[in-house]
Amino acid sequence: MLSELREKALQIRKLRIRKKVTGTAERPRLCVHRSHLNLQVQVVDDMAEKSILSFTTASPAFRSKGMKQAGNIGASKLFGQMVSEELKKKGILKIVFDRGGRPYQGRVKAFAEALRENGIQF
Repeated sequence: MLSELREKALQIRKLRIRKKVTGTAERPRLCVHRSHLNLQVQVVDDMAEKSILSFTTASPAFRSKGMKQAGNIGASKLFGQMVSEELKKKGILKIVFDRGGRPYQGRVKAFAEALRENGIQF
């Protein structure tokens, strides 16, 4: 019962955030999904309704960097660096950050700070 209430509260927070946060071609939305083992990230242009890029810590490209576990803050920082490099290759320097209803702390915060340190503005 408690997990159903938590899931419902997360969905309500997600919708409340999405009413205010939209991505454009010049400034796409970077949405983060956090599970207890991985992070998934999508860069979305909401006006064209298209996903520009997609990354996950479960991908072989990230696993080859030498991280055994992806569910910690150190892995989130490394993932943020990897994502920022790919965004720069696509020419995306400004984004709108969508934390997906999760609090801005822990792995989400470490990921966001790694993006900022590598030149992505939001």
